[in-house]
Amino acid sequence: MSITQQYLLDTYRAQHLGEPAPPAPGRHDWQVVREWRDERRFRAVLAGRPARGRIRDALGRWPRVWRRRAT
Repeated sequence: MSITQQYLLDTYRAQHLGEPAPPAPGRHDWQVVREWRDERRFRAVLAGRPARGRIRDALGRWPRVWRRRAT
């Protein structure tokens, strides 16, 4: 059963039982992404690592590594 089918079934049941309809699938996706990002930053701080810019710093080191290997 797909997410859409499950949502339609839940909406149908809620309507017949007089309950509020469930939220549409994907409605809170950005909130989940923000919470996940905040959790990663929090755990990085607890581990003593920088909370921001770790990926950008790692990607910035790649060109230097490749230049060293080419020569």
